[in-house]
Amino acid sequence: MTAISLLDASKHLPELVESIESGREQEIIIDCNGRPAARLVPIQPNPIEHRIGVAKGAFRVPADIDANNEEVARLFLGDNRS
Repeated sequence: MTAISLLDASKHLPELVESIESGREQEIIIDCNGRPAARLVPIQPNPIEHRIGVAKGAFRVPADIDANNEEVARLFLGDNRS
């Protein structure tokens, strides 16, 4: 972990970001008036991106999937008329 003042961080931001991206640094603490104020850390991949398509081919959509659309809409809209 590296600590750097806010003034120095503003002067060297591209180099600090490159250090994080390259893996040379895992965390950089930016301090303001001698007190920790912020952390510069690498962004973790979004786990949702890795879940898309995980069940592809595991389910079969029935040919009559839309057969009850009117009844479902009636139930959602609260129209109890039959």
